Amino acid sequence: MDRQRPDPDSLLKRVQAEETRHAEGKLKVFFGANPGVGKTYAMLQAAHEQRRDGADVVIGVVETHGRVETQALVNGLEVIPRRAVEYRGTVLQEFDLDAALVRHPAVILIDELAHSNAPGMRHAKRWQDVQELLKAGVTVYTTVNVQHLESLNDVVAQITGVRVRETVPDSVLERADDVELIDLPPDDLLQRLKDGKVYVPEQIQHAIQNFFAKGNLIALRELALRRTAERVDQQMEVYRRDHAVVRTWPAAETIMVCVNMKPRGPRLIRAARQMAADLHAKWIAVYVQIPRHLRSMQTERDQLVQTFRLAEQLGAETVTLTGDNVAQELLNYAGSRNATKIIVGKPIRSIWKEWLFGSVVSDLVHQSGDIDIYVITGEAGEGQPLVQHSLRRTSEMSGYVYALFGVVVATAVAWLMFPYFAAANLIMMYLIAVIVIAIRRGRGPSVLASVLSVAAFDFFFVPPHLSFAVSDIQYLLTFGVMLVVALVISNLAVRLHQQAELARYRERRTGVLYTMSRDLATHRGTGMLAQLAAKHLRDVFDSQVAIFLVNADKRVQLQRGELLYFEFDPKESGVAQWVYDHNERAGLGTDTLPGARALYLPLVSSTGPIGVIALRPKHAALLLDPEQLHLLESLTNQVALAIERARLSDEAQQAHVEAESERTRNAILSSVSHDLRTPLATIIGAASSLVDGQGELSAVDRQDLARSIYREADRLDRLLKNVLDIMRIEAGAVQLSKEWHPLDEIIGAALARLEGRLRDHTVTTTLPADLPLVPVDGVLLEQVVINLVENAVRYAPARTRVELAASATDREIVVEVADQGPGIPAGEESRIFDKFYRGKLTREGGVGLGLTICRGIVEAHGGRIWTENRSGGGAVFRFSIPLPDQQPPVNREQPEAREA
Repeated sequence: MDRQRPDPDSLLKRVQAEETRHAEGKLKVFFGANPGVGKTYAMLQAAHEQRRDGADVVIGVVETHGRVETQALVNGLEVIPRRAVEYRGTVLQEFDLDAALVRHPAVILIDELAHSNAPGMRHAKRWQDVQELLKAGVTVYTTVNVQHLESLNDVVAQITGVRVRETVPDSVLERADDVELIDLPPDDLLQRLKDGKVYVPEQIQHAIQNFFAKGNLIALRELALRRTAERVDQQMEVYRRDHAVVRTWPAAETIMVCVNMKPRGPRLIRAARQMAADLHAKWIAVYVQIPRHLRSMQTERDQLVQTFRLAEQLGAETVTLTGDNVAQELLNYAGSRNATKIIVGKPIRSIWKEWLFGSVVSDLVHQSGDIDIYVITGEAGEGQPLVQHSLRRTSEMSGYVYALFGVVVATAVAWLMFPYFAAANLIMMYLIAVIVIAIRRGRGPSVLASVLSVAAFDFFFVPPHLSFAVSDIQYLLTFGVMLVVALVISNLAVRLHQQAELARYRERRTGVLYTMSRDLATHRGTGMLAQLAAKHLRDVFDSQVAIFLVNADKRVQLQRGELLYFEFDPKESGVAQWVYDHNERAGLGTDTLPGARALYLPLVSSTGPIGVIALRPKHAALLLDPEQLHLLESLTNQVALAIERARLSDEAQQAHVEAESERTRNAILSSVSHDLRTPLATIIGAASSLVDGQGELSAVDRQDLARSIYREADRLDRLLKNVLDIMRIEAGAVQLSKEWHPLDEIIGAALARLEGRLRDHTVTTTLPADLPLVPVDGVLLEQVVINLVENAVRYAPARTRVELAASATDREIVVEVADQGPGIPAGEESRIFDKFYRGKLTREGGVGLGLTICRGIVEAHGGRIWTENRSGGGAVFRFSIPLPDQQPPVNREQPEAREA
């Protein structure tokens, strides 16, 4: 059969993914190897085809580079005007994303996907503009060259000697719904270049001698073809998985070589490598770990390590599978990888052993279907079967003693039952003993118990009793059946026990991965992540652990910590740096610096190596086991991704802080500039009048001018203090000096400082006589009162009243400032405390920092501040300060109300 029922979970995931993608626009990428191959031309042709079919197509940005034939295709299509952006004295024409979103066409053309936008645009890169368009449901046609793919940046630089600065994440190309390769042979492209269809004539010769050298064009063309072929192969695999196609589709050769713990492995690996090279195919080395292998001898495990190491050196992908049926596991994996050829070693066991124990090769040949099976002959001394059934003793001597004791117990129980039960029931006692022995002691003791059970049953319970002689020949059949049943049951029990042991092993592996991933996901900071990683790696591999992370100079630095250090041999000081530079393993158990006492592995993230992990195991052989190495690689990958995530989070946070600082700086400059100019203009004007008109001005005029200078200078002082205060609050530099203060004295001091500002208003205070003392920073709380009263005066009309009141409970004291102004606009109650927010109905100017400062000071005291409109008009601002459980006594009198 070519198909089987699809997996329901896979179908559900596919449906959910399709639903998510259905709401987004489609992305079509016109992909090329070099500039000038015709990507933009092909994109415009496709756009005209869509337009003829009735689609709403517009041009967002298309670069014709002066090519007449390309410009001709632009004609007839609607073009969204570009946005002019000034940058360093130059006006740049950029794609207008907002205009495109408002226009919202069915299809939009966005040329040069890797383009970097000018500073000040919403996104730094054009591919980010494309992502926003796709999320808005707009289908996008775009172009990109292979050298702009992020993963190929180093490869392209090595080929061409040119480092491409504008790159696109590979995920953007992988997300594309359609990728159309625009290919042109190098000779044709060079001819187009000479004809002036790629660059202007002045640049042609320089381009041919550098980036457009024919060797470069050939290499880049191969990269583009390979990348496109990989995408097609991925699409085929997705189709096969989604449609549950189990039959191999030999669209591309994939070779799978099967190895085990025997000496034949290296020969099989070399044969597979030669075949893969001849067929230009990818190849995989596979080992199936069955339960019995968990108790293999160390020499056999070392042999497997050497075999896998050779496979990796020759370029193979190494995979370890687990299961009971070797042939079935191999065929299942071959089907999942679309393998076309399987290489195995030729068995040399006798026919009766193959008939008795089975043959992996025979099972593969009979069940392989369309997969070709290649059987390789080994040299003398190499021939060992994939599943070796040796007769060497695998159990301890105590197990055989246990088996003997079990048979004795079963015989005693059967002897007690003998007068009352038939012989068939007595046999059950022996079978129960065989099952228990098989589960607890293994195959060898259970086989011994099976044979002894038959002998004991014959000796004690078959006439003539206490003799091995048999009076009735029918008992021979009974003995035979009993022996076979006992052997089968013991074998099944042993296999069940081994499967349970393998399941526990898998559970431990899964538990390790889960625990580590959970801990890494719930903590932040590279230092903490390194500590957690070291703890888990130390516990799992019984090793000392060191973690190196790269600094800005591309040098690895050892992360210090309680679990992150071991004494290095001076000869190993450069191993970690070598591993980072070459992105390869080195040290213990490798072919690079094998004399090192530790194993060094690179920490590789999605953007490349970011550090190195070193492990110095107590038992090197256990760490170098293939299964352990694969587990170590899985854990190392998790650590690398977690550290990368932490660094990206820190970078994003830093970028946010810098952007916020820049926004704050610009907002301060914008807001403060006007408020600075106004008082400065008054001060300059008054001062110049005093200087220029000393003999003409009366004493009263000079006094008025001096007052103007003082008033405006005081206004400047308050403005600069507000700016400095908000900077201190945002930097977390507010230091509270708490002391016990009477609230009325703080309010009185604030009103005294505002005497000049309150000359046009009446201030009423309502302060109960029994107000408790408050533990606050008196200077800062006075500033809160000043800012709130100033805010009320700024919005309240002249000759109106500003009311101050306070009240106290057992838990807090509340202060309120009310005015008779226009009140707070609906929905602005929370925004009013934001930086630089200023109401539209203010009677005076202001920076918009006073209320923000109030909130920062109140919250630093553990209180809260809020506002609401009064029922009779105006607004009331309230803030609360928490009170401790114990307070000093208050013994003073205070008037209930007063007016200022």
